[in-house]
Amino acid sequence: MSTPNGPTLAVLPAAKSEASPASPQTLQPSGWPAPKGYANGIAADGRLVVTGGVIGWDPQGHLPADFVAQVRQTLSNISAILAEGDARPEHLVRLTWYVVDMEEYLANLKTLGQAYRDIFGPHYPAMALVQVVRLVEKAARVEIEATAVVPR
Repeated sequence: MSTPNGPTLAVLPAAKSEASPASPQTLQPSGWPAPKGYANGIAADGRLVVTGGVIGWDPQGHLPADFVAQVRQTLSNISAILAEGDARPEHLVRLTWYVVDMEEYLANLKTLGQAYRDIFGPHYPAMALVQVVRLVEKAARVEIEATAVVPR
């Protein structure tokens, strides 16, 4: 039997103040640099809550023109969907972001990080960021899909 040559995988529990036996666990291969603002992987067991692609509509159906305002509203909308499924931001295991302008995203990292922490707190699930030509709603600058696992 051969031994794999890949990196050893570490499973890091959430901080003690947040951890419970059923909390999602961060997966961080040993020797890899620590990611900033996301996790390389998450392990979780429980009930799945999945959103569709969520954009920054407000309750009246208006979409802000500003990119950061759209992200903030999108994250708030995801939080509301999670609540409908009896989930909280700390149950998030994956976010996939679709943006129409990567440079706009990169130019606003600090403000986006603050908006994220204001809504979701210090929990960072596995994330992917993809630039797309456009979104279905023409004025949308960002769309995010979320997956959460609620402990049983």
